[in-house]
Amino acid sequence: QLQLVESGGGLVQPGGSLRLSCAASGFTLDRYVIGWFRQAPGKEREGVSCISRSSDSTRYADSVKGRFTISRDNAKNTVYLQMNSLKPEDTALYYCAATQGFCNLDRRWYNYWGQGTQVTVSS
Repeated sequence: QLQLVESGGGLVQPGGSLRLSCAASGFTLDRYVIGWFRQAPGKEREGVSCISRSSDSTRYADSVKGRFTISRDNAKNTVYLQMNSLKPEDTALYYCAATQGFCNLDRRWYNYWGQGTQVTVSS
């Protein structure tokens, strides 16, 4: 069974950092583009970043450019999202998702989703 599991969320002060992980089981991750999405209370789920199968292409939402970095280790079947200079507006439930399509930030393209990990940025 294809499964994605996020981890690494938590409570952090503004300006702090977190690294999220997305571990895959039941399938070979290198066959999929992986995206990170987030959803804050009362808001729609939005695309944060994505990475191509071979890591040669990445995309970021304007709101996180220069602060977040996506990477993948196909040997470990894991994708990471390094989040630096966190702001209160980054507070959300963060999801990773997989698609056999191309790297994009439209959630409608993604077929497989994890359960999410909570990130809270607050002093």
